[in-house]
Amino acid sequence: MIYVENVWYFCIFINRTIMVKKYLYNACLLIVLTFLLVSCGEKVVVDHYSIIPEPVMQTMGEGSFTLSSSTTCYAGNVGQNDPSIKYISRVLRQWHFNPVLVGKPESNCLQFIINEEYDQELGEEGYTVKVDKDGVVVAANSERGLFYGFQTFVQMLPEDINDVRYNKIVLPACNIKDYPRFQWRGSHLDVSRHFFGVSQVKKHLDLMAAYKLNKFHWHLTDDHGWRIEISKYPQLNDVGSWRVDRDNQPWGEADPAGEDEPRTNGGYYTKEEIAEIVAYAAERYIDVIPEIEIPGHCCAVLESYPELACANDDTTYTVQFGPYWPPRAILCAGNDSVMTFLKDVMDEIIPLFPYNYIHIGGDEAVKDNWKRCPRCKQRMKSLRFTDYEQLQSWMIVEIEKYVKRQGKNIIGWDEILEGGVSPEATVMSWQGTQGGIVAARRGNDVIMTPTSYCYLNFYQANPEFQPPAMPNSLVTLDKVYKFDPMPHQLTPSQQKHILGGQANLWTEYINNAEMAEYMLLPRLCAMSEVLWSQPALKNWERFRAKVGHHRIRLVANDYKVGTGSFRPWASFEKQEDGKLLVTLDWEVEGTQIYYHTGDGHFIQYREPFEVEKGTTITTLSFYHGMMKEKAYEIHE
Repeated sequence: MIYVENVWYFCIFINRTIMVKKYLYNACLLIVLTFLLVSCGEKVVVDHYSIIPEPVMQTMGEGSFTLSSSTTCYAGNVGQNDPSIKYISRVLRQWHFNPVLVGKPESNCLQFIINEEYDQELGEEGYTVKVDKDGVVVAANSERGLFYGFQTFVQMLPEDINDVRYNKIVLPACNIKDYPRFQWRGSHLDVSRHFFGVSQVKKHLDLMAAYKLNKFHWHLTDDHGWRIEISKYPQLNDVGSWRVDRDNQPWGEADPAGEDEPRTNGGYYTKEEIAEIVAYAAERYIDVIPEIEIPGHCCAVLESYPELACANDDTTYTVQFGPYWPPRAILCAGNDSVMTFLKDVMDEIIPLFPYNYIHIGGDEAVKDNWKRCPRCKQRMKSLRFTDYEQLQSWMIVEIEKYVKRQGKNIIGWDEILEGGVSPEATVMSWQGTQGGIVAARRGNDVIMTPTSYCYLNFYQANPEFQPPAMPNSLVTLDKVYKFDPMPHQLTPSQQKHILGGQANLWTEYINNAEMAEYMLLPRLCAMSEVLWSQPALKNWERFRAKVGHHRIRLVANDYKVGTGSFRPWASFEKQEDGKLLVTLDWEVEGTQIYYHTGDGHFIQYREPFEVEKGTTITTLSFYHGMMKEKAYEIHE
């Protein structure tokens, strides 16, 4: 670059001092531009691959392949206008590679091939990748598998490819075979507590696609806002989608709304925007599952249409802008207009979402108003119910029957089990795993998403070093990585009902997209490996190292990545002499741990050490020369 600058100053000197003719000055500028273009191109040699989620099989070979501007592209058994090839071509162009599509395989070629013979081991989502001196071959049984194979190929390229224009990339030879463990690999986003625009949702979908997640659970309605256009009930959007703005105040400490204060915080998705997002997700082989809360979490509904509340409920409901607990707002189970309303809403929602699931919520429905409502009591009497959980179950089943006639199945949070549920309903187990175990034993399909492993709105590290999050809970990267959605106490036939799991991001404390990304990453990387990779392939030390590379990749793709936890943890192994062998571990690659065992003299941890039983170990954590955690005391 210094040489380029010298040429530039030389041109200025010629122009200003010697006063050469204009054509000579232009010639000098052409030379400068040529040097600038050459300087933009760089060659890089990739020395290893850091693929998340971990593939089923990956072996390194001899030799390498050099990707360059002369590399061509071949699509086998798939048309150049088919979705996967159009997506692949567009991404390659973003990195300044624009390979010519050729009619047959050749040397120096990227090949994307649909298998002529179906490979049973790969199934619909599996793929293979082969890199040798002649090029790269990605093969699969389907375009979906081809798409996932391409995501792996992307991760084989330099982490900073979005920031640096490479003219040559040298890839070491390898063979990869891969397919997922679970069919449901989900990521949930709550847009009710805080609204996220179309571009922000698309960025979330891009993140999911990069890590082979395939189910987008879209939490569209709650006490804090109704986020989807419903033509028949315009008040849901004119009133229920908006609230007073308190985003500049901490959640739970907001000032009360002023009289006639304008509502400027909120928004909703038009049907055109919903269609745009659904199409965008489909291009990335992601199914979109909308959630419409029934029968609770409905302040936005009841402010819009107060007549849907219980008969003797004189509460004035309003769209919430802070904590709302206990959530007493509930749709009247004894009012026939409620069921009409819900069916009308489903009539507008179902055509927008082609996937076969509608999530109907069913959680945290406080039934105090039902117990006082004469209409609800009459409904209980006519149906010969003995408790109010049965009444909620009746509402859920009525909606289930209605959506099933339109080709859809329901998902509900595990509370839907309490009053009885049809065997066709899918249960999302969030209150631990027990609800999922009960459901699987009953024959219901299950998605595991327990709070202790899957709620990424919880703190990911020491709250003293983190922005505000859901208090009194800690879900570290290591904790997410330890999650196993498959309960081992189930029989093999019952285990078939465990579809998979998902990460959940509730947004009470998250009021912008950057904060959402900070809370998701890198924990979503851990969830992707939990849901895709076989348990025997999981390795914490290897994953931790991979995350270091993916931090660079994610930042290059303009994502905000969480710092992670720097608090060490210890394991103890009893020795023959009665002492304990202590092994320290940590989350962030590159963390340096210092410790002492009572003498106040800190030394750097480099290998396991012995202590007497009952010894207190005090630790300090440093990263890039800065202390990142307070002193911690560790006991056996």
